[in-house]
This record gives sequence, C-alpha cells and structure tokens, in this order.
Amino acid sequence: MKRMKNLKIDKIEVIELNISLKEPISISLGTHYLAENVVIKIYADNGLVGTGEASPEINIVGETQSAEIEIAKLIATGIKGKDPLAIEDRIQDMDHIIDGNYTIKSAFDMALYDLLAKQAGLPLYQLLGGGNTREIYTDMTVYLGTPGRMAEQALEYKNEGFPTIKVKLGTSAEEDIERIRAIREAIGDEIPLRIDANQGWDTVTAIKILKALEQFNIDHCEEPIPKWNNTDLRRVRDNSPIPIMADESVFDHRDAFRLASMGACDYFNIKFAKSGGIHNAIKINAIAEGAGIKTQVGCMSESRYALTALTHFVAARNNVVWFDIDSSLSHAEDPVTGGIQYSGKGKWELPQVPGIGGDFDPEFLEKMKKSVI
Repeated sequence: MKRMKNLKIDKIEVIELNISLKEPISISLGTHYLAENVVIKIYADNGLVGTGEASPEINIVGETQSAEIEIAKLIATGIKGKDPLAIEDRIQDMDHIIDGNYTIKSAFDMALYDLLAKQAGLPLYQLLGGGNTREIYTDMTVYLGTPGRMAEQALEYKNEGFPTIKVKLGTSAEEDIERIRAIREAIGDEIPLRIDANQGWDTVTAIKILKALEQFNIDHCEEPIPKWNNTDLRRVRDNSPIPIMADESVFDHRDAFRLASMGACDYFNIKFAKSGGIHNAIKINAIAEGAGIKTQVGCMSESRYALTALTHFVAARNNVVWFDIDSSLSHAEDPVTGGIQYSGKGKWELPQVPGIGGDFDPEFLEKMKKSVI
C-alpha cells in the first residue's frame, strides 16, 4: 500500500487585526477601547489555508497585540516546513519554542484545526465528533458602570430578546449589590442573571456579596476572588448560596485537574484564548465531564471568526451548557465573511461547510500590518 505524502507548511502570515468597539467596555480589571487582535494564516503546500484568531486581554492573559506578533513570528519560524495535520506535534513544538502565551498559541491551534477540517472535507464540529443539532443562544454582557446605566443596558438586552444577561461586578459590596438591585427593578425577576467579578473581591467580601445576592435569581458567579487563591475559592464555594464558576483560575487542563481535585468550584469557563485553543479546551472539558462539572464557553474581544470556532466546539461537546459568545456584538464593525450568523434574540447558527466556515474580508485585512514567514 502506497504511503500518503505528508503535507508541509509552506508559509505563515501574521496579521494585525484592529476592530472598533461600539463604546468602551469596563470590567474590574480595566477598560478597553479597541479590540486589538491577531490573525494567523497557515498555508499548506497543497493549496489549503487555515485561519486562526487571537484576542489578547493583557489584564487576564498578560499578552499584548504587539508582543503576540513578535512571538507569532518565532512560532511560525519553528513550525514552517512541518506537517500541519499533526496537531499534537505542532502544539508540542509551540510549547517548546515558548512557555505560556496561550492566546497567540490559540490562533495557531485554530488555524491548524481549520486546515485539518478542510483537508477532511468536514465542518469542524463533525471533525470533533459533533452534530449541528444544538440550539445555541448566547447571553449578553452588561459592563461596569453606574447602577442606573447598567439597568438601562440590561433592559435594552431584555427587549432585544436575549434569554440571559451577564453582569460585570467586582468593586465594593455596596456598589455591586446596588447594581444588581437596580437591574432587577428594571427587568423583573424572570430572566436569569449571571455575574462575573473578574477577581475583584477578597474572600470575606465575596461571601458577603454572594449571600446578599441570593434573592436575585443568579445562575452562577465567575471568578469572585484573585485567581491564585484556589484554597479560598473552595472556601467561597462552601459558603456561597450561588454556584461558583472558575474562569481566570482555569487556563489549561492542569488547572482544571487541580481545581476539580480540590472541589474548589462548581463549574469551569473555557476560553480558547486562555487554554491555548481547541486542543487543550477538549482536555479541560473532558476533565470537567469526568468530575461531574458542567462547563461554559466564553470569549475576550474576538471577532465573529473566532466565535465561529468556539461555536463548533459547543456543537461537539454536550457538557458545555452555558454560552457566553457575545464579544462581536459589541464591535462597531464586522471584518468576517461567512461564519456563524446571528438571527436575533441571542441565537447563533453554524455554517455547514468544511473547516471553520468563515474568513476575514481581504479588503479589511489590507489595511492592517502583515508579516510573512
């Protein structure tokens, strides 16, 4: 039997991607005025191209767009000429080239999976073993502001038909309790709320606030205290009437194993930008499933392209039961062609074409800086 010839990576493009926001967005860790992302395009020697996107959030992942571009050049140089379909090997290559830097690695990972699915002639969700049968509705995020302004935004999102509203908190007990009270007065009690402190509270304050918010129909609370304090995260969970979701404290599968072993949280929030991409996200979800922990998928400031890859992952993993796939809805411009389509009321619909099923508008990318390896 004749052995098939392995593909090789012919070249890699590293492209700056700047996307305007409708308005600045604030969380407890800082304010963002622009989505400063990075696009990776991997060209195989058979003509196929895989595309990925990274969305660094310096306050969370410690990466910036400019630093990612330089690191991407190192990674591209290290994997050029190698087989793009051997994803396990390419992930190991990236980890040997540089430690950490999961966000830029997630763009390479995404591009490799896009290329692999195109080579297989399958939509990514099918390559991952899933079927496009789930109805996927995102929540919509209310960012930090005055109680009155946050209540106005929550009411707008309710009127637009979103089934769930996520609320950013993480300042003082008095302010955060008042924010939730104002939102409930504006939208009523029926729509579930999810809250995210982004590590903004200390342990005692977190327990105090969570007990005070029990009456307001809260699904869960993300990362109430600093991400390094896993021991006290378990203490918060043990004393909270609201389920606790680990976000910044679970970057990769090793973090997931540690937190599950400790009983430190009820749920995990998986983001490609934290995990390094699809490859490690699969591992995190598997550990969660084995431990009886349900998961959520989340995002940073990704465009609709990376959110399409995230939605493929959702379609392939039934243990993911909450969907925070709303970043592109805060963008003032959409540089993506194809990809998931928004049909209103929080609903996303997946394309059924090989690969991730989307790309970036060439005219939009022409305005951006590009390096070719």
